[in-house]
Amino acid sequence: MVSRKISKQEGKLHMVTWNVATAEPPEDITSLLQLDVQPPADLYVIGLQEVNATPVRFISDMLAEDSWSHVFMDTLAPRGFVKVTSIRMQGLLLLVFAKQIHLPFIRKIQTTYVRTGIFGYWGNKGGVSVRFSFYGHMVCFLNCHLAAHMNYALERVDEFEYILESQDFDISDTPNVLDHKVVFCLGDMNFRIADHGLHFIRSSINSGRLNLLWTKDQLTMMKKKEPFLQEFEEGPLNFKPTYKFDRNSDTYDTSGKKRKPAWTDRILWRIKPKPQPSEDDDDEKASTSTDDGLDEYPLLVAQDKYTSDMSYGVSDHKPVIATFSLELRKCFDIPLVHISPVGVWSADQDALLTYTIQEDFMSSTWDWIGLYKVQTGQTQREKTNNTKNETDLICFLGFFAGGIQKRIRL
Repeated sequence: MVSRKISKQEGKLHMVTWNVATAEPPEDITSLLQLDVQPPADLYVIGLQEVNATPVRFISDMLAEDSWSHVFMDTLAPRGFVKVTSIRMQGLLLLVFAKQIHLPFIRKIQTTYVRTGIFGYWGNKGGVSVRFSFYGHMVCFLNCHLAAHMNYALERVDEFEYILESQDFDISDTPNVLDHKVVFCLGDMNFRIADHGLHFIRSSINSGRLNLLWTKDQLTMMKKKEPFLQEFEEGPLNFKPTYKFDRNSDTYDTSGKKRKPAWTDRILWRIKPKPQPSEDDDDEKASTSTDDGLDEYPLLVAQDKYTSDMSYGVSDHKPVIATFSLELRKCFDIPLVHISPVGVWSADQDALLTYTIQEDFMSSTWDWIGLYKVQTGQTQREKTNNTKNETDLICFLGFFAGGIQKRIRL
């Protein structure tokens, strides 16, 4: 029996969570995305909370991309990134960008959301998720905004568990969030620092003794009690609490309320636990296990950085950044379909293309052509019977269709 060589892929994931408190985006987000860091990221995942969602503003954003999406697209598109997908629920916004080279291997993209605020009818609190297959590995990103105020720690835990359990996808092997091989959770989780007074907290921050506050961080405390939280990992809190600041300053809240600083903004991740073998399966599993005990297609996740960026002051929160190294064995490394344009395309004529199927796959009436506006970084998913999409520059993600001619007009 000839063994198939399994190729490896190494990549970088850059994640940002930021409660923007209805503010407009800053002009320069280079520092936030760490664009000058080498090696560069392969994937960017940005989770925002409290994006301006007044009724008039929300309706206008439905007609055109919101200002935050625009600034990220305008910054990343010139560097070869494309917006794979996004989802918004009122003030919650989740954006996923990828290098063009990865696009043929990002498949089975789905999004969903769950409301928890105001009895579940208004999306001011809750969670939005994006899931996809990355070289065959099922990953999920959840951006959430949980209940506020010091005394609602238990409610925050309940909301988080509710979001994880109630979000579902139309994917047979990963119908729920926790079915995915890796889950990343980010957002304004609103956990506070319990027991300590304002003076002690600020003194500990100013003296650089953040470790004195860790044991009273509510999320840390809750992890000791809640088994489902214990499955999530988080890097050390070696950065200052990111809430609450006077806007356009590095000064903690000086208003009459003088809220205590807290690590409200967090980024967690969870590797799906391996199922525990039953006693009846021991003999069978022992005969088929590999020498190194690894899956045939493992996915390794290592956090490189977990910090905040204090240079941004448009909000009363500071953004939190996490970067990860991903090492995986590709489940596949050949695009399903190769597409080539025919002739020279122009806006006043139908565009013609040819495609070649490179690997067998199950066709469906839901097959589609993905057109990516590379210059603006936006994505538009076009049905095969739609009219052409006029744009200056188009990169084809791929074409998945059965029972259709191999020369397609758009």
